[in-house]
Amino acid sequence: MSIKNQYNLSPLVEEYIEKLNFKEYTEIQKKVIPLALKNRDIIGISATGTGKTHAFLVPLFNMIDTSKQVVQAVVTAPTRELARQIYERAVEYNKIDEKLRIRLVSGEIERTKMVEQLKQQPHLVIGTPGRLKDAFLQSEVLRLDTADCLVVDEADMTLEFGFLDDVDNIAGNMKRDLQMMVFSATIPQSLQPFLKKYLRNPVQIRIKHDELMKPRISHLLVPCKHLDYVDKLLQILPGFDPFACLIFANSKQVAKLCASRLRDNGYDVTELHGDLTTRQRKNSLKEVTALTARYIVATDIAARGMDVAGISHVVSLGFPTALEYYIHRAGRTGRAGSTGICYALYSPKDEASIGQLKNQGVEFVHSDYKNGQWVDLKPFGKKYVRKNDAMEKEIAKTLRRKNEKVKPGYKKKRNAEIEKIKRKQKRAMIQESIKSQQKEKSKQKQKDLNAFVEE
Repeated sequence: MSIKNQYNLSPLVEEYIEKLNFKEYTEIQKKVIPLALKNRDIIGISATGTGKTHAFLVPLFNMIDTSKQVVQAVVTAPTRELARQIYERAVEYNKIDEKLRIRLVSGEIERTKMVEQLKQQPHLVIGTPGRLKDAFLQSEVLRLDTADCLVVDEADMTLEFGFLDDVDNIAGNMKRDLQMMVFSATIPQSLQPFLKKYLRNPVQIRIKHDELMKPRISHLLVPCKHLDYVDKLLQILPGFDPFACLIFANSKQVAKLCASRLRDNGYDVTELHGDLTTRQRKNSLKEVTALTARYIVATDIAARGMDVAGISHVVSLGFPTALEYYIHRAGRTGRAGSTGICYALYSPKDEASIGQLKNQGVEFVHSDYKNGQWVDLKPFGKKYVRKNDAMEKEIAKTLRRKNEKVKPGYKKKRNAEIEKIKRKQKRAMIQESIKSQQKEKSKQKQKDLNAFVEE
């Protein structure tokens, strides 16, 4: 089926789309392109891999008039890696139309070289907020005030990294009737004031990420019990053999700890989180792309600039506050028709999140790794009652107790006694389990110490 002439695009843009070998527009492209062509302000909520980059590039190419020697469209991205990705997709258009000038403005380009490039104003500018603000408002070598459209990509990440003020300064010095398109995986509450300030009657487009519902991704729910997430991870890692495993932590502190513990235990690890320097992050992304390490430990935000097709396993160390991020985590595997598996490690504080995801249609298999093999547990939410002979005997004794003079409320008192027996036995079981875990940890520490001494 041909997608040609669906949106009354210019012949050059139609030729560009044909060169891309698009068989069909993605959902976000179908919804964004016609609205963008009508000059509407848009809030697009979608995950990585849904085709949003071309959703805004196609209408931008269509609206730019190359006979005008001024900036007509600006795209911001929170990191130089993301800006570079957008730029590389955009410059493909120059194979069709050499007249359209596209410039990348980011920290990876030396300042004097950038100034030289900007002596002739580009038609389309793609860059990071800090560098764009510097070129526009401080150095004044880039005239963004002539632009008709501003695209803010990965807005939640821009906010998280503290770059939203730079975007605010840029937008505040552009045209009053500026068209704005904002794309984000999530829309946190703290982003709302910015959206209300600049967007005029925006259309909100939310693309549901259906990766979770596809049968090629399995979701294993793994209880941590009395272990923390990292200890549980180390316990289950021998239970699978990944081509590449992406491990998500909810904070950079946990990510750093996890990467360190994995290395201590002999695993090859690459880490991606907010505490890395620019050089370290660049090297990590190279390692990730080359798959030089089988295990990648990352935070949700830092992993946004990473696009790897070979992820066979995903591990979620707990559940993120914004459950959309769990969807994005799981969607990193099972791509391009391959199968994938997501191990979700949970503690009691995660149970409400699990319930919400189940209500959304996620089918979890409740499992644990014990004695060198995976075993199925009772479905999540169904309480497992372990038989305890001592407890059963005490309860039976209570039920058989003779009571010649039956007093009012005796049933209530009897049931209270039974509950008291159950609580007592439960406490004993927990204490026994904790002691067992402590003994196991102590043995492991001694093994590690012995190995260190031998070295």
